[in-house]
Amino acid sequence: MKTSIIGLFFFIMSIASVNAQTSTPTKVEQEIIKLSKTKWDWMADKNVDSLSVLFDEKAVFVHMGGSWGKEREIAVIKSGGIHYKKADIHSVSVNIIGNTAILLNNITLLAVVGGNEVSNPFIVTEVYVKEGNGWKMGSLSFTKINVPAK
Repeated sequence: MKTSIIGLFFFIMSIASVNAQTSTPTKVEQEIIKLSKTKWDWMADKNVDSLSVLFDEKAVFVHMGGSWGKEREIAVIKSGGIHYKKADIHSVSVNIIGNTAILLNNITLLAVVGGNEVSNPFIVTEVYVKEGNGWKMGSLSFTKINVPAK
């Protein structure tokens, strides 16, 4: 009997966990998802004016070839050193902790790096901090992942 009750408890908890993971994003989570999508568009369009407003002065950017701050990221985008042509977003999740939003994107990024067009699968971590009525990006990190051959 005791084993049955414990088993039932774990069954109910697993269903609750699945429901929590598939729930509709909150209004704040939807706002962050939309902001992230807009950011990818700005990066593809090399819209450094809008990106300069979005990126916090202390923001950090982590790429496969190194890490740097806002000023260099803006310069790299403006010069075309990295041209983020298209981010195909496969999945997205957002966690809100206080005034901080952590967004994870599973993407395939088509980019031109050093004059060469490349396509890579990444998990991209974006950290946003609520500032007044808006959000500032504090970090953007690319983690290359291995995907099975198609």
